[in-house]
Amino acid sequence: MDFLRQLPIGQYVAEEPGPEAGRRQGSWLRRLDARLKLAWTVAFLVTPILAGAQWRLALVGLLLLITACSGLSWRLWRRSLPLLLALSLLVGGLALFLPAGGVAPAALQRPPAEVRLQPGSPLEPPAERSGRAWELLRWGPLQLGPLDLGPLVVTRRSARLALNGSTLLFTLVHSANLMLLTTRPEELVWALSWLLAPLARLGWPVQRLGFTLLLSLRFLPLVQEELQNLLRSLATRAVNLRQLGWRSSLALVLAVGERLLANLLLRSEQGAEALMAGGGRWLPPDQLHRPSPPRPWLNLVALLGLISLLGLRWSVGGTR
Repeated sequence: MDFLRQLPIGQYVAEEPGPEAGRRQGSWLRRLDARLKLAWTVAFLVTPILAGAQWRLALVGLLLLITACSGLSWRLWRRSLPLLLALSLLVGGLALFLPAGGVAPAALQRPPAEVRLQPGSPLEPPAERSGRAWELLRWGPLQLGPLDLGPLVVTRRSARLALNGSTLLFTLVHSANLMLLTTRPEELVWALSWLLAPLARLGWPVQRLGFTLLLSLRFLPLVQEELQNLLRSLATRAVNLRQLGWRSSLALVLAVGERLLANLLLRSEQGAEALMAGGGRWLPPDQLHRPSPPRPWLNLVALLGLISLLGLRWSVGGTR
């Protein structure tokens, strides 16, 4: 029931100490500059826009390669990564077989045998127009008891929609999760405030926005903790949803959701009272940020890799 440790999604996990005293072994992602990690994440979020299938698959492969070579502990992604892959495949499978929409083919106004693509005998059948077929797969019609499901048809549009949806879901979730796993909230807020510093001259409250973002990142583990406590209470009482029936099960789910919302509102009120007890003062991100030892070579390699990624997207990324 302790899924916070088994599925650390969207929250920072501290680095484990090494086997020797005074020595720390871990991921190079933790030692990377937070501004570069934020830039890499934005690149993973933006470059799939209007990109071809090859580029989207290449981003998925690059994320898997970075995860495998990052040096992160196996327990951090041994459960979340397979679940995310399964969810992406499920979304892709649904998009593949569900109707993708589109305009129905127009009926022919003249007989197809009237126009011939090449000279031939009138007694021979007319030549067919060569080209790629629109339907990639047709299976069925399927029958589920008395229900007629019809044929399962995979068209080029549904295949493209399935590929784009599954790869985009994996890229968005996993890239953001890698950044949040290896970056302290203070570092992330400081990096975002550093990037938005030019907007402060226009009157934007950049520091207040950064402090609000920091509170949001700090509140996310509380949400997961409250949900875990409610699920643990259900498991302790050995609640069997099959024996309750669908009405009682629905009522139980609604009651748990109501209790979760009430607990979250209570936590928010307690946090606001604690903030007001301190005078309502907020600290700018520069005072909360603890600078880590500089890694010039690591940051240089990451910067060159980011520039290469953007250059490849411009040259060979393609469009849909």
